[in-house]
Amino acid sequence: MNLASLAERNLAEFGEYVRLVFEGTDLTNRALHDRSCRLATALADLGLRPDDKVVLLLPNCPEVFVSYAGIWRAGMIVVPVLFLLEARELAYILDNSSARAVITAPELWSKVEDALATHPDVVAIVTGGDEELPPGARSFDALVRAHEPSPLVERAPTDLATILYTSGTTGKPKGVMQTHHNLFANAMNAWNTNTNRVLGQVNLLVLPLAHTFGLSSLIAGYLFGGRSVLMRWFDAAGALALIERHRVTRMAGVPTMFVYMMFHPDRARHDTSSVTHWLVGAAPMPVEQVKRFEETFGGTMYVGYGLTEACPGVASEREGLPRKLGSTGRPLAGVDVRIIDETGNPVGVGAVGEICVRGENVSPGYFENPEATMETFRDGWLHTGDMGYLDADDYLFIVERKKDLIIRGGFNVYPKDVEEVLYRHPKVREVAVVGVPDERMGEEVCACVVKHDGVDVTKEELIVHCQSSLAKYKTPRFVEFVDVLPKTTIGKIQKKAVRELAMTLLAR
Repeated sequence: MNLASLAERNLAEFGEYVRLVFEGTDLTNRALHDRSCRLATALADLGLRPDDKVVLLLPNCPEVFVSYAGIWRAGMIVVPVLFLLEARELAYILDNSSARAVITAPELWSKVEDALATHPDVVAIVTGGDEELPPGARSFDALVRAHEPSPLVERAPTDLATILYTSGTTGKPKGVMQTHHNLFANAMNAWNTNTNRVLGQVNLLVLPLAHTFGLSSLIAGYLFGGRSVLMRWFDAAGALALIERHRVTRMAGVPTMFVYMMFHPDRARHDTSSVTHWLVGAAPMPVEQVKRFEETFGGTMYVGYGLTEACPGVASEREGLPRKLGSTGRPLAGVDVRIIDETGNPVGVGAVGEICVRGENVSPGYFENPEATMETFRDGWLHTGDMGYLDADDYLFIVERKKDLIIRGGFNVYPKDVEEVLYRHPKVREVAVVGVPDERMGEEVCACVVKHDGVDVTKEELIVHCQSSLAKYKTPRFVEFVDVLPKTTIGKIQKKAVRELAMTLLAR
C-alpha cells in the first residue's frame, strides 16, 4: 500500500492527459510520474532510506506534485511545511521530526539557511535552475535529470505517509501522523460519498498543498482523472481570470478566498458560469455569505467539515440530498460521528456536545507526543474539541470551534503562541489573544494587553515585536490596551469575556 501507486493507477485508467496547468505550462500525468520516479532514485542515491523524513517547504508549483509522489515512491515520509512559517518554527519541525532532507525554493532559502544552522546534516535540495545554487545545496532539476526511474518501495497500510505539523496549545507544533491508508481511505470516502461522479473535471487548485485540505485535493485528483489549474498562491483577480480562461468547473477553498472574490471590483468582468461546484472548508462560511456568493457567481457552494487529524474529511454537503443552510451536511461514507457530553456519554438528537469522529481516515495520533495522543484519541474515537449537534436526518451543525482556536483565512492560530511572544516584551504585564469576526478573513487576531505601570508602549511597537518572531498570519491585526483582564475567582483569564471586551473596544 503506497500512495505513489495512485499515479500508475491513474495512467492505466485514463491514459496520458494534461494533469496540471501551471503558469502557462501544460504537464501530463505521464511527465509528472516520470519525474517523481527519477526523484525517488535521486533521494535514495543521496543516502536516504525508507521511513526517513523529507521536509517539503515550497509554494504551490509542479515540484510539489513530483515531490510528494517521489518521496512516497522511495518509501519515505513527507513533512509538508507552510512556506509562511519562520526559520525558528522550521528549525523546531526539523528537530522534532528528525528530518534527513528539505526540498525548498530559492525565494525561501534565507529562512531555510537559518534553520539549517542547527541542523548541518540535513540535505538541502533547491528547485529552479542550476545556476547560482546556494552553497551546499543540490539542484532539484539536476537530480531528476541525472537519475533513472526507480521501482516502487512497498509500504504497509499503517506506515506513515506524512507528518503534518499544526500549532499546539502548548506553544509547540504537534505533528499529526497520517498513514498511507488514512489518506487513501479519505480519498475513497469522498469517492464513495459522491455517487454522482463526473470524471475529467477542471479544478482550480488554490489551496496550499502543504495544508491538509490542499493535500487531500491533490490525492483525489488521481481518482477522478481531472485536470488541475494550479496557482502558486491565491489572489482573487488571478483566480477569476483562470476560471474564465480554462473553463474551470470546480474550486475548493477557504471562506476568505471566496470573500475576496466576492468583493473584487472586477468580479463582474469575468465569466465564471462554467463552475458548478464551489467547495468550502477549513473554517466556517456564514450562511449569508454562502447565499450572496451563489447569487454573485452562480453554481452551488458545498460546505464541508474536517480537521487534520481526520486526514481531513468528516462531513460535507452533497448532490442529491436536501440542503440545510448552516449545516456541514452529513458524515462522509466510511466516517462515524457522535456527539458526547462532558462525561463522555452520547447525547440525543439536537443536543450540543463535543464532536467525536471514527473511521479508517483518522490519524493514529501525534508524532513523538504520547500525552497529546492519549488526550485526543480515546476509546477508538477522535475527540475534536469542536462543539456541535446532529439533527434527526444526521446533518452535522458546528456550534462552536475549539475554545481558543482562531481561524484566520483558513489558517489555524493558537492564541498561546502569540501570547508567549508578547509576554517576551518587557512592557507587557498581561495579555490575552482572541479572535474577532472579520468579513474578509473570517477572524482576525486581536491582543488585549495590560501594560506595566508607568511605562509607555504603542500598538505599533507590539505588532512589530510580534512580526519578528511569528508568521505574518499569526501576527495580531489589532492591539487594544486595557486596565485589567476579566478573570475567574481563581485568577484564570476568561477568554469569552475578553472576546466580548475586544469587540466592544474595536467598535468604538
